[in-house]
Parts: sequence; structure tokens; C-alpha cells
Amino acid sequence: MTATSGAPLPAPAGARALVERWHQAECWVAVVAFAFIAIVLLIDVIGRELLAPLLRMMDFKVGALGIQGSQKLAVYALVIGSYAGVGIATATGSHLVPRVAYSWVPTAWNDNMNRLADLIAAVFLAGVAWVALEFVQSSMKAGLLVPILNWKVWPIQLAIPIGFLSAAGRYLCFAIWPALRPLPPEFQE
Repeated sequence: MTATSGAPLPAPAGARALVERWHQAECWVAVVAFAFIAIVLLIDVIGRELLAPLLRMMDFKVGALGIQGSQKLAVYALVIGSYAGVGIATATGSHLVPRVAYSWVPTAWNDNMNRLADLIAAVFLAGVAWVALEFVQSSMKAGLLVPILNWKVWPIQLAIPIGFLSAAGRYLCFAIWPALRPLPPEFQE
């Protein structure tokens, strides 16, 4: 399954395009989530700490001018952005990789061992996604609400299994098409 040079055969163009668009979508989700955090918290602080005191100094009767529940909104946006980051880290090879047992097998076996490791990682992460989905379903059944905002919490929690499922799917793609696997950090520039 490798070319004569020892490099993996190229992945089909459709598979490469799919994982690139997938990566772009995750990046946009993360950017939007973290931009939302910055904007909401900035508006909240400016309203509470600058605008409200200024208006009070001019004898206007104002209450709290911050955004109600801004900290909760920021935390839930952080959950969404962070779990999008699981897939982003997998796509870019920037996640932590333990170097245990790297020298236990002959170098000639590396390609097959990497594919096996990717398959094991995909199965493991799919299992974690399953457990996370069970967690989300328990929140849904219990009718849990976000404090202060009174929103259902489970739609926000869906980011957890989706993030793990994204990483599992990506590892499965790496196992099928090793050419899609990002270079290890020591080889990236």
C-alpha cells in the first residue's frame, strides 16, 4: 500500500477535500466561539465597569448594564470551541502523543503500526463519544437547564460527543489513507 519510495500512496482527491473542508468547518466553529467569548465579556465589562458608573455620575438612574449571564454564555461557548479543538488538534497533529513503545517494533513495521494505532485511536475515541452521548442523553432526560439563562443544557453538551466523534472519524481516515495523516510536530515547519 505504499509507493516504491516508501511514502504512502496519495489519498483520493475527494477524501483529501473532505478532511480539508471538515478542518475548515471546525476552525470556523472554534473562531466564532472564541470571538463570541471575547465580545460578550468585553461588552459586559464595559457596560458594568465603564458605562454604568459614567451614567450614574451624570445623575442617570441605571441598573446593571452588563449582559445578564455573560459568564455562563462564555463558559458554554468555551465548551463548544474547546471540543471543536479536539478535531483541530487531531487534524494538525498538534495534540499530545505519548512516546511509549515507539522502539518496541522494527522500523520496517512503522507504516502498519501507525495504521493500527490510528485504528485503535478511532475505536477508543468512538467509545468516548458514545459515553459522552450517554451523558448528553441523561441531561436531556433530566431536563437540565443552564442556570440564569434557563436554556436546555443538552444542545450545548452535544459539542462533547461531536468533538470526540470528529477525532475518531479523522483517525479512521488516517488508518484508511495514511497520506492524510499530518506530519509529527518534529517534522512540521
